[in-house]
Amino acid sequence: MEDLEALLAAHPFFQGLAPRFLRLIAPCAARVTFNAGQFLCHENEEAKQFFVIHHGRVAVEIYRHRGGPVTIQTLGDGDVLGWLGFLKPYHWHLDARAMELTRAVGLDVLCLLEKCQQDHELGYELLKRYAHYLAVQFRVTKLQIMDMYGK
Repeated sequence: MEDLEALLAAHPFFQGLAPRFLRLIAPCAARVTFNAGQFLCHENEEAKQFFVIHHGRVAVEIYRHRGGPVTIQTLGDGDVLGWLGFLKPYHWHLDARAMELTRAVGLDVLCLLEKCQQDHELGYELLKRYAHYLAVQFRVTKLQIMDMYGK
């Protein structure tokens, strides 16, 4: 568990998080590896994990019925993928595919939510970090979409 705590502590999303919170989160975590072309998630699939990417690149895609998948964002080292699922239902709203060998920590969403219910300070810390992350990702995605359409 200590190894996972150190891995999480080094990730930008968790940097500066109190060690006691990392000890609570670690039992919900597992190392995961995805080969190039392998999906991390599919749209409408139950969202059971929240991914903390340590190495690799992931294409976040939406599917167009006439044009196939379109990459709307590329994630890499130091990024996270997924909804923490503070509200039900827990389903993916996108596809994500590894563009190269990708190593991450998968956090079990239900386990994480249970920990947040048991320790509201942990829940508040994660919610603050996630809200900030979403705001940054919104700006990044907006710029990528503007660039895609040349505007």
